[in-house]
Amino acid sequence: MHHSRIKILGAPLDLGASRRGVDMGPSALRLASLNAKLEALGYQVEDLGNVAVVQQESTPTGRENAKYLPQIARSCDALAQAVDRIAEAGDFPLILGGDHSVAIGTVAGLAHTFRKKEQQIGVLWIDAHSDMNTPETSPSGNIHGMPLACCLGSGPKELTGIFGFAPKVEPRNVALIGLRDVDKTERELVRESGVTAFTMRDIDERGLRSVMLEALAVVNDNTAGFHLSFDMDVLDPDEAPGVGTPVRGGITYREAHLAMETICDCDRMVSMEVVEVNPVLDISNRTALLAVELITSAMGKKIL
Repeated sequence: MHHSRIKILGAPLDLGASRRGVDMGPSALRLASLNAKLEALGYQVEDLGNVAVVQQESTPTGRENAKYLPQIARSCDALAQAVDRIAEAGDFPLILGGDHSVAIGTVAGLAHTFRKKEQQIGVLWIDAHSDMNTPETSPSGNIHGMPLACCLGSGPKELTGIFGFAPKVEPRNVALIGLRDVDKTERELVRESGVTAFTMRDIDERGLRSVMLEALAVVNDNTAGFHLSFDMDVLDPDEAPGVGTPVRGGITYREAHLAMETICDCDRMVSMEVVEVNPVLDISNRTALLAVELITSAMGKKIL
């Protein structure tokens, strides 16, 4: 990797999801020796702690079709400011979620950094879900199902308008991998958006390496690099039981490592986030331990 310094930032936000527990995800990843394992790869690692979030019990739900919108917007704005500072200093932002709504802040911050240089970024979204609902289409009103739509400029202005511009990324530079649970009304949004989407059927038929190479070509096409947003529920629940929205039929342990190793070989990743680790639903911190393995693979750990 071009970056020798990694800045770790926790975003223990759980307001975007129905099931509690992902607010403990950053702690679970740190408990799994993330910092030490990155340092063993030769990186200078600084842990900046967590961005401030509020607890569900202490704040009103608000709009039923966009629950906790003002509170999520404040946390995402704070996260965006922090990511911008990290990237502006030439360091690598590694964000630990929290539910997937934190991606709104991460992508906004990174996009702002490169916009100041008149450059654009790509986004590689590895997830069982497309996260492209809006308040008008969401069956639950949970914002963790909307972050990619917000990054593409569709959604509440409190989320799309961070730093005063939208979209944060062009659809032609977005690739989704691992889809297998997409809401009925959301499917049309995905098809019409202009993003490149690879479902589990594509992986089954073509193999993960072929899919990864095509996706990397998409996110690197005329960009300064790409952000990786990795939702642990893309893995099969047998591999990663500690997630809020598990879906059978996900990618395997070795497929996940191959994806990360291919990303590392590409050497164009400029930031990364890992989200939806839920220790309450986990078994002996297995999911967080696997997440740390995958992060280190993406950051250069090799078999030989």
